[in-house]
Amino acid sequence: MTDTTSSWAFDTGPLRHFAVNGWLGVLKLIAEKNAARVVIPESVEEELLDQRHSIPALSQIFDAEWISVDRSTDLDVLAAFAQYEEAFVSGRKNLGECGVLALGRGLGHTVIIDDETPRRRGIADGIEVRVSLQLLCEGIREKLLTVALVESLADDLLSGDYYLPFTRGGFRQWALEEGALEWDEL
Repeated sequence: MTDTTSSWAFDTGPLRHFAVNGWLGVLKLIAEKNAARVVIPESVEEELLDQRHSIPALSQIFDAEWISVDRSTDLDVLAAFAQYEEAFVSGRKNLGECGVLALGRGLGHTVIIDDETPRRRGIADGIEVRVSLQLLCEGIREKLLTVALVESLADDLLSGDYYLPFTRGGFRQWALEEGALEWDEL
């Protein structure tokens, strides 16, 4: 296994919604602070390419020098992808999740995935799985981001039909209730 402890494999959803809402730079800032290399599997690249003609903002993902496509031919990755594909794929839906989980399992990448079912499967399979809200809260704790900025970002994501576990204006309360942030960080 290759040492890739500082590689983050992003699923389609977080990248798409952050890009569409103009917040992709926040992910770059957090990744750079953590010295994490950001990768997407070919399956995520394909999902984004399929949507790029109707969502021009996705072009910025392909133009970002800090995001690379992992075209792994590692047998562990390919075998893991096949197992996840059998579990999750319906038509062409969920291929991105299969790709990021396969990179996590086969190469040890940290997986950034917000969808609950594949996230739970990844955790059960021993993969380090993180969600975008976790990254944002870490950004606040590290003083890279402010609560006000993340509140605006979360509200923008929610207005773009992204699922978060709270409604518009609810980030601060959610963060406190979940223990994601402490009072002194607000």
